[in-house]
Amino acid sequence: MAETARWISAFLEAQAAELDAARNTLLAYGRDLKDFADWLSRRSRDFAGASRADVEAYLVACEAGGLSRATRARRLSSIRQLYRFAYEEGWRGDNPAIQITGPGRAKRLPKVLSIDEVDRLLAASRESGRGAFERLRNICMMELLYATGMRVSELVSLPVAAARGDPRMLMVKGKGGKERMVPLSSPARAALAEWLAARDAAEKAAQAEARHPVGRHLFPARGREGHMTRQAFHGLLKDLAAAAGIAPARVTPHVLRHAFATHLLAGGADLRVIQTLLGHANVSTTEIYTHVLDERLRDLVLDHHPLARDGG
Repeated sequence: MAETARWISAFLEAQAAELDAARNTLLAYGRDLKDFADWLSRRSRDFAGASRADVEAYLVACEAGGLSRATRARRLSSIRQLYRFAYEEGWRGDNPAIQITGPGRAKRLPKVLSIDEVDRLLAASRESGRGAFERLRNICMMELLYATGMRVSELVSLPVAAARGDPRMLMVKGKGGKERMVPLSSPARAALAEWLAARDAAEKAAQAEARHPVGRHLFPARGREGHMTRQAFHGLLKDLAAAAGIAPARVTPHVLRHAFATHLLAGGADLRVIQTLLGHANVSTTEIYTHVLDERLRDLVLDHHPLARDGG
């Protein structure tokens, strides 16, 4: 098992150093490869000696264990990348996973909130929080998320320096360390200015009392990372959904990202522009929003066209 651990450790270090892979991505790789290693070990095999048949048998076992298609596809991708790395390092002379056809991901249209529902969430953020300081933070986070379509990880890790000077645009660091500019709406800029004033006042008070400084992030917290965690924001969003009269299960940070893209497209924005704003590497990823609109238009016709009504 020591050799197996060495393979995983070296692979993860390379992903972190060469591709600037995100921490959550590395954790997912590690879990997937550890599970595969344990499965091989129970059959007296290891990474070095595993064959294509072993990889295929493992995927069958994953399916029999009830793992979703998306999880199985991700595990195969992790195994492929491990063996690609091992081949480049000279640890193996082949990649036993390279020709295996994965289960693929089920194509599901993203869940979308209506403009009215987003307005209700924004209104709830103005009323929710333990005091004015938290309310200003909540309003700012919600306005920024909906105005820019940022990923939640990008939002919570924003440096305060990026928000100085009443910016019309924010520089966002996305997946793989790639940077992009996202424009701010007037409500988002106003919410940002109010939050910065409150945040700066809190930092000044902390310095005067020789307390722990607020920190370098726009949305600071006392945890190890120095900013609000994704999990904390996820919980906040569920509370706001309940306050807005929306089923909490329907509302996640990613659903707001989908709402941003879909509402832009419905308003006539170009697909390539939305691709750039979302930070998608390929426009094919962004094209799913055209299908969302197709479904909504179809439902609109079926619900409201006189010839589509029962007995019409």
